[in-house]
Amino acid sequence: MDEFNQNIIKAKTNRAKEKRGVLAGGVIPDMKKIEGTGPLNRHGVPKLPVGQREVPNWPVLDLGIIPPLTQEQWTLEVKGEVNNPFKLSWADFLNLPQYEDTSDFHCVTSWSRMDMHWKGVQFKTLADKAQLKPSAKFVYITGYDGYSTNLKLSECLDDDVLIVHTANGAPLPREHGGPARMITPKKYAWKGSKWIKEIIFMNEDRLGFWELRGYSNTAEPWYNDRYAEYSV
Repeated sequence: MDEFNQNIIKAKTNRAKEKRGVLAGGVIPDMKKIEGTGPLNRHGVPKLPVGQREVPNWPVLDLGIIPPLTQEQWTLEVKGEVNNPFKLSWADFLNLPQYEDTSDFHCVTSWSRMDMHWKGVQFKTLADKAQLKPSAKFVYITGYDGYSTNLKLSECLDDDVLIVHTANGAPLPREHGGPARMITPKKYAWKGSKWIKEIIFMNEDRLGFWELRGYSNTAEPWYNDRYAEYSV
């Protein structure tokens, strides 16, 4: 991690700890204890993670920027530690194998929308097309609004991690990241970029927009894992 990123992390740590007192009970998450309520979901954990409430609507959160992006303007570039970097047009994207799934959407601001039906392309389809090098261990994702986030490669290869263009039977609304966004059902939703622009495979981790501002790098909803705990 470069000195600039380290300094940002240090500057944001105290504020993150204050927020944790509100949303995570003032304690460091116990990463060995899964918490939640309701019946078990298909992954064997309670359907509603700890600290979340179910909502019937789909609230809109963003950086204050909604790109005026059309399907004709949209491209997705895949690059980094790969043998076959490529860029997809909208038509290219739709010509890839399509996948449908139903999963839940958990926002770090404490709301969850359940049983959303998605259609799009599995992340692992893009990874296979890119022909990853053995050095690819992490993924850095950017959006057309200037957003960024990061994940371990292994977390991106789950069947339910998708680049979606359809939500609940309708084209993905622009305010929710249309024409295409990434979803990460086992993580808090900030780990899936709206208006996705680039997928960069990397040999080391690189913190994204919220991760640099004191949010957890692991983002595990069932551990109440909302904010980072850095040594400063």
